[in-house]
Amino acid sequence: MPFNNIPHFNANPSFVRRRDFLSRTGQGIGMLALANLLQDNEAKAAPDLSLNPLAPRQGNFPSKAKSVIWLFMNGGQSQVDTWDYKPALAKYDGQDLKGFDKFTGFFSGEVGPLMKSPFKFEQKGKSGSWVPEIFPNMVDHVDDMAFIHSCFTETNNHSPALFQINTGFSRMGFPCVGSWVTYGLGSVSQNLPAFVVMYDTLGRGLPKGHASNWGAGFLPGIFQGTALNPQGQAIDNLSRLPHMNEKEQRNQLDLVTRLNRLHQEEAPHEAALAARIESFELAYRMQMSAPEAFDIDLEPERIRKMYGLDNKKCSHFARQALVARRLVERGSRFVQIYSGGMENERSWDGHRDIEGNHRQFAGETDQPIGALLTDLKQRGLLDSTLVICCGEFGRLPIVQKTKDKNFMGRDHNPHAFTTWMAGGGVKGGTHYGETDEVGFKAAVNRVSVNDLHATILQLLGIDHTKLTYRYNGRDFRLTDVAGNVVKEIIA
Repeated sequence: MPFNNIPHFNANPSFVRRRDFLSRTGQGIGMLALANLLQDNEAKAAPDLSLNPLAPRQGNFPSKAKSVIWLFMNGGQSQVDTWDYKPALAKYDGQDLKGFDKFTGFFSGEVGPLMKSPFKFEQKGKSGSWVPEIFPNMVDHVDDMAFIHSCFTETNNHSPALFQINTGFSRMGFPCVGSWVTYGLGSVSQNLPAFVVMYDTLGRGLPKGHASNWGAGFLPGIFQGTALNPQGQAIDNLSRLPHMNEKEQRNQLDLVTRLNRLHQEEAPHEAALAARIESFELAYRMQMSAPEAFDIDLEPERIRKMYGLDNKKCSHFARQALVARRLVERGSRFVQIYSGGMENERSWDGHRDIEGNHRQFAGETDQPIGALLTDLKQRGLLDSTLVICCGEFGRLPIVQKTKDKNFMGRDHNPHAFTTWMAGGGVKGGTHYGETDEVGFKAAVNRVSVNDLHATILQLLGIDHTKLTYRYNGRDFRLTDVAGNVVKEIIA
């Protein structure tokens, strides 16, 4: 065959690029075989994302939940001081926990006796749910919540625990829940990010592991979370340059897209390039829609006050909760909000003073979360929005010894934590699973992180065993090779 009949090969040797020469001589038939295998593998990866990776898609079966708001209590909220009331802790206060392994928590040299909760609890709602005094606003919604008291994880360290609760694996590099959901269902809105993340705005840092907690892993980059700026403009560069009109910007973007498409023809399996092309287009569309979606000043004053925007203690989280509602209302698929920053007293990580720590962070979140649930219900959005609340693990029922005995904290506990869900097809007022008498270990109907993820996908109409992506020669899924749906909390 003459050289000038071979696609993409220029007959004039002076115009042959070194890259082309190497690809056509050094790789040859082997590359053709590899390309064929890659095409076969890509063909097995569902859904077909070739035209618009964020186009809305149907799940495996009908569902009420269409979007998710995940309220992440970063640092490890104490289950025995929040939603898993244990009166036996008062009975055995000051006594040793028999058989306790001192390496269960993170600080093996600071193990103390059992400690009662510093908070008063009362039974509320028709469900008779026990609620601590630090949640005076969420108390009105216990009959909308489904509590899973028997959750557990596999690590007592923040970073791997954060990776596990977000991705199903305790090491980095895997797609998170939000990425899997948007990969499977796309997004109703084509003018806003499908998956949005908001983290601490008070300068207390990002959660450990940073952006890996909302990364797309080996999925195409278009499915990774869009993290909003903690201060100033929510997303950078949303405004058109002052010297450029809309037509000029459109022409510029079309040129860049054509050049990228030509490059993509030579590298059809380069996910980062495809994501870049899609991100340019999405950014252009967001210039029209995002500023309005993020502008909470457009909300009536009564709504802003209900969330607590006039309350200095919680105004930062209130702003994020209100933005979350505005985003799901406009078609974003998945929104995750982190309460608290890096670690220790900058988050729910109450090692030294569990009372002071949890009073502070409950004060920052209780009013906004209560308002979010009220607002969603009033607007008819709670049925279609799944609200999730948990941290990366729980805390031990024993006291963590400190030099200053006036402060009493709790260490990490991977063996038990509570997750609650509301809306989105959840059976409100239900309580599933139990911990032991003092809240140390999940004891009845234990729920792993894989089970939790399987349940979230089920509520969104996705069979967790069928949402797969082929990578490195095997089909991966969020729940790996495990996961059982907690059917008892589904209406």
